[in-house]
Amino acid sequence: MTALACAVLTISDTRTAADDTSGDLLVELLTGAGHRLVERTINPDDIYAIRATVSRWIADSEIQVILTTGGTGFTGRDSTPEALSALFDKTIDGFGELFRQLSYDEIGSSTIQSRAIGGLANATLIFALPGSGNAVRTGWEKIISKQLDINNRPCNFAELYARFRES
Repeated sequence: MTALACAVLTISDTRTAADDTSGDLLVELLTGAGHRLVERTINPDDIYAIRATVSRWIADSEIQVILTTGGTGFTGRDSTPEALSALFDKTIDGFGELFRQLSYDEIGSSTIQSRAIGGLANATLIFALPGSGNAVRTGWEKIISKQLDINNRPCNFAELYARFRES
């Protein structure tokens, strides 16, 4: 196991540290897998606030992975995909596709309303998950945890991390 340094961002106009259950779950899952939490915060669902936080983390050479929860739907001010995709050097197209495929088994056709995305920016992996605990658990357990595990075969992002930093 190679422990990676992670940052967690909850995107919500209503959540606080006292009731951020999805953020709590994400921290529990990543630390339980042996990764290290470097920073955690909550931002309102505002494109520029999201970009400011994530840009700061992208520029921080200590942070290797950014995980967000919330703001990926179609209602209200949901703007996480718009905020993050502008920051990506490369998009991990398969992440959103696989997330929606796996979610279909749980929530049926409602999965088309999920705009979960992933990307790479300045050698930092970024995964944006919906705000529900079930979505966080699905994304982490079925996709992200395996890709952050150096022992996952035939390939994983953990073993590519050194190459990201070199390029």
